[in-house]
This record gives sequence, structure tokens and C-alpha cells, in this order.
Amino acid sequence: MTPLPPLAQIPPQIAAVADYETYARERMSPAAWAYFSGGAADELTLRDNVEAFQRLKLQGRVLREVVGGDTRLSLLGEEFDYPILLAPVAFQTLAHRDGELAAVVGASAMKAGMVVSTQSGITLEEIAQAAQTRLWFQLYLQPDRDFTAELAKRAEAAGYRALVVTVDAPVNGARNREQRAGFALPAGVEAANLRGLHVPPQTATAGGSPLFGTALLDHAPTWRDVAWLRSTTSLPIVLKGVMSADDAAAAVEAGAAGVIVSNHGGRTLDTLPATIDALPAVVRAVDGRIPVLLDGGIRRGTDVLKALALGADAVLVGRPYVHALASAGAVGVAHVLHLLRAELEMAMALTGCRTLADIDRGILWNPPPL
Repeated sequence: MTPLPPLAQIPPQIAAVADYETYARERMSPAAWAYFSGGAADELTLRDNVEAFQRLKLQGRVLREVVGGDTRLSLLGEEFDYPILLAPVAFQTLAHRDGELAAVVGASAMKAGMVVSTQSGITLEEIAQAAQTRLWFQLYLQPDRDFTAELAKRAEAAGYRALVVTVDAPVNGARNREQRAGFALPAGVEAANLRGLHVPPQTATAGGSPLFGTALLDHAPTWRDVAWLRSTTSLPIVLKGVMSADDAAAAVEAGAAGVIVSNHGGRTLDTLPATIDALPAVVRAVDGRIPVLLDGGIRRGTDVLKALALGADAVLVGRPYVHALASAGAVGVAHVLHLLRAELEMAMALTGCRTLADIDRGILWNPPPL
């Protein structure tokens, strides 16, 4: 089946971010759809990221004073209009011909921060030139540390405000849905920022260990690499993929400027807990010393509110805006951000919260135990 062209305008049937999913699937190849929508192994964590938010219930409040409310916040010393950012997603040119350029135009229109992937299909410099909003750069520590340091320098020179180091994927998970779909990058799609990086082929011997018998983990990042990276850049470093209290405390001690509670969208280790379930322990361990953000499973403004109630400072969204990007380009991305922000403000008003500072566990009908 030939994918359909992008929507010329947003139809009224798209009233919530999840409505974009059907339109996106019609506009992607089966392999690209498997790449963006799939998770690891049996996809239990992928599903639970969404279902865990649905298990949490809100406590409505009445007759509260909410006149003059706002959703402003400060992150890493900068002001944001609302606590929703675009998460890093690789190879967006698989979803739309303009890829990250369209995404950053949508983010700019809605004054939302965007985290650009190391594996973007457009170079980080081109994306920065098209941006009229704050950008952070997501960094995978490459086996070639000199190349990694140069990537960080490029991001700093291009005006990125922070490095978001993904720490939960030293190897890929068992991407069975991608395997069944025969996913491979088509001609013309590449990790534009990694041009010139030499990666030796990894082969296992017959009958030998498929992972530990190779050199794949020889350069897996450790806490020492976080210290090394801090010595090479003046940008604040946010660690993405922190799911345990012990790792959160270690991140603070290592000098991280923030952490993102993330299970990689359910794409690495299956049967990890949902991010909203892991959030409270991380918040307790951090104890207000650095910002805590969350991604995974955000589909409604009420999900944003629940994450903030359990201690997150902000959230990131991934698949929802990629579906909108595939469906309608930059306009779709802007629309997803508008919908989530509007739903967040509605939910705040209906739970009696005038500002983000008013949001706490008291707005949850069934908060998890402390």
C-alpha cells in the first residue's frame, strides 16, 4: 500500500492526540510504523506506560479561586510557558519528508522546548537554524569519545541549552515487532549527526555468547563518563533513563543538572515499571535538589497533571507528536502541543489549581503511598 500524503488541514475528527494514530499509520510504511510504534519483546512496558496513568484517578475540587492562573515554570534557569517538551525521537524523516525541521517549526509556533536526537535525520545545526524556541540536545555517548566531545561542542556552538544524555540503552532491546516487519533504514534516511563516525562491525562466534562474547559493551558508558563529559562542556547535563532511587541519588552526586524518569518508551528492557509508577521514588531520592522530568505514556493533559502531582517538574512527549508529524507535518505537531496544554489547563481549573505550585498529591483520589 502506498502511504497517503499528509493532511492538508486538521479534520474535526482529530479532537485528542490519540486520534492522530490512525492517520499516521495510513501515511507510513509498515516497517516505519513498526519502528515508531513498537516496543521491546512482548511490549508489556510499552502498554503499561499508558495504562498506569489510567489507573490513577483525580480528585475534583470546587469553588476554588483560579482567576489569573498560568502554567509557567523555570527549568535549568530558563523560563517556559508550560511544562511540556518534545522528547528526542530518532529518524523523523521516516515519518515526514521534512522530519525534525517540521517538528521544530511546530514546537516554535507553540513556544515549546524540544530535545533533538543524536540520531536525527537532519543535522543539529540545520534544526537550530530553523528553531525559534529553546533546544536541548540528546546525546548518546559514542565508543569514540573524541567524536562524542565534538558532538557536544557542535551542540553548544549551535545554541543548544543543555545536553540530555541517554543512559538506559547501552544495547538495544529485543525489538521483535521491528524484526517481524523487516525494519531497515531506507535509502536517504540516516543519522545525519553521525556522519564520519566509524563503528566497527560486531559479530558473535558460532555457539558463543551473543552479547558478552562481542566487543559491544567494551565502551558502554559508566558514571566515569558522566564526569568526563562534564569536564568537556559548559552545558548542563540531564540524565535520561533514570528509573531507580539509587541511580537518582547517584545522578545528583555526579553533578547532573536534572534527570528524566524514562524507560525509553518501553523500547529497551521489557517488564520495567511504567514511568509514572517509578516517579515517586526518584522524586524522594532527588529531594528537590535538581529538576525531575518524565516521559512515557503521556496522552492527555490529565496525564501531565498526574505527573506533576507526583513530583515531576515537567514532561516530555514522543509518539503523539510523531504521529501528528506523519499526519500533518508542523501543523500537526503544534496541534498536539495545543491540545495537551489546553487539557492541562482544564484539568488544573477543575482540580482547583491556579498555578503549577498548587499541584500536589492532594489532587489525586488514589495517590500511591509515600
